[in-house]
Amino acid sequence: MVKYALLARVEAKAGKEADVERFLKSALPLAQAEPATRAWYAWKIDAKTFGIFDTFETEDARNAHLGGAIPAALGQVGPDLLAADPSIQLVDVIAVK
Repeated sequence: MVKYALLARVEAKAGKEADVERFLKSALPLAQAEPATRAWYAWKIDAKTFGIFDTFETEDARNAHLGGAIPAALGQVGPDLLAADPSIQLVDVIAVK
């Protein structure tokens, strides 16, 4: 059962919205390559607000993901694409269907 999650929210710089969306879509294979990442969602609220929500069974898996390929890639493109540093919150999952 998943017990741990991450909620990451990012805001695109003006004119970089499509680039942020492309980046998030391109991260899917990286998430699929992580067997300990149980669910991974890239989402969009409005033209400039995007994010990722992913779930894990253990805290170690969540920590491994934080040190993995997706955060590293975001760190590389972030200064060019994002209006501010990502907001990343550690989440405890309390119910799952």
